[in-house]
Amino acid sequence: MKKISILSLLILFTISACNSLDEDPKAFIAANNFYKTTEDAEAAVIAIHNAMNSGTHTLYNRLIQISTEMATDDYEAGPRARNAHVRALSNLTHDASNDRMLELWRQSYDGINRANVAIDNISNNPALSSQKDKDLVSEAKFLRAVLYFNIVRWFGDVPLVLHETTTLTAEALNVSNTPEAEVYAQIEKDLLDAEALPVKQQINGRPTSGSAKSILSKVYLTQKKWQLAAEKSKEVIDSKVYDLFENFEDVFNVATKNGKEHIYSAQFKGLSNWNGNMLASTSAPNTVPGIAGDQADALHTAGGLFESFAEDDARKYVTFGIKYVSPTDGKTYTTIPHFYKYFDLATPASPGQSSKNTPIIRFAEVLLIYAEAANEYQNGPSALAYEAIDRVRKRAHIPLLSNISPALSKDDFREIVFNERRKELVYEYQRWFDLARRGPDYFVARLKAAGKTNAQPKHVHFPIPQRELDLNPNLDQVPAWKLQ
Repeated sequence: MKKISILSLLILFTISACNSLDEDPKAFIAANNFYKTTEDAEAAVIAIHNAMNSGTHTLYNRLIQISTEMATDDYEAGPRARNAHVRALSNLTHDASNDRMLELWRQSYDGINRANVAIDNISNNPALSSQKDKDLVSEAKFLRAVLYFNIVRWFGDVPLVLHETTTLTAEALNVSNTPEAEVYAQIEKDLLDAEALPVKQQINGRPTSGSAKSILSKVYLTQKKWQLAAEKSKEVIDSKVYDLFENFEDVFNVATKNGKEHIYSAQFKGLSNWNGNMLASTSAPNTVPGIAGDQADALHTAGGLFESFAEDDARKYVTFGIKYVSPTDGKTYTTIPHFYKYFDLATPASPGQSSKNTPIIRFAEVLLIYAEAANEYQNGPSALAYEAIDRVRKRAHIPLLSNISPALSKDDFREIVFNERRKELVYEYQRWFDLARRGPDYFVARLKAAGKTNAQPKHVHFPIPQRELDLNPNLDQVPAWKLQ
């Protein structure tokens, strides 16, 4: 937990803006000119976006993938993954000294601090009272909620800090853990406030009212607030603002990004100050001439995920690549399955420069949230729950569930929806969260079935970084990780 001072605010604004949001904050803003105009307020909010996905190995630019997703039944580190911290996560032998845990913690609280700075300084300034200024506060609350939603699921009880830290006193810096329930309550409050955002934004990539409602439905789902999750996701569905692309591959094409299915995405603009999507480089094999993959064979599938797809499932060969045409010699090369969603034919020699976005939540997931939540609170699947999952299956060109299994039990329907989530959302930062929310028994069983025999109940959380515990005497380790 770091002090946010006037000096750090000056540093904050020197960070270049997220290019895909088409904003250009000042390179330097003097302290006495802070928050004089809506343009200054805009720069503060763009800085929150930057903390999440601008630059390499930030939260939504591969960090979540090489940290949390590596510890699932979908991923395993191959022979080229030489980093000991990554291999430990894959093998579930990580501990509180793992540097990926430290980065998850540090970058999350960096973004939260930026959100707090923006919210406090815009809200408390009488000169910033236009509707645009109010929308910027709502946007900052949305981003703060997304960040807290991640870390409360990763670490459990975490410090809940809601205002700018401006002093170096021990009381201000050494913040204690806050119970999960209180953190979730604040997340819900921020997202309800963020529902005041416009239904559509003038600038692509900015969160909307629908973004807030969709994430909120997922927050309710995670807490097993089934009826609230069903009602909120149904509100998004009934709004008719969003729809599925007809072709699954369009979800990940540059030409169709920020389209009708995209509710909120991490924005990337490659070939510009290295703000490309690094997932594209891990989607590229390094055994094909002219394609510069980044340790691609270190990130192949675990647990039979590739084999679980029917051959005619339209998602299979958008999700995975096994044949690549060399841009150098024109020959076709066959490889082990690689995650393919973000492979970009436009940047084969420098795949990390891709402009493909990474979905954080899209309409297909909202449909699956509704199907799962409605099944739980209605004690079995309704016709509308079947309809929701069948919209996803129809796009995938697989048999409609209502045709092949029209009278499923609550338990059977739950498992089918859960498996549909796995196939629909591969490589979209969802699997670890899904496994963890099902509880320790489910998590351990699935990981062991995938050959990860070190799985233990404690792995439904990550350990709070030891460095943070050393710096903050009031911070307590996740209970299950104390017994080490």
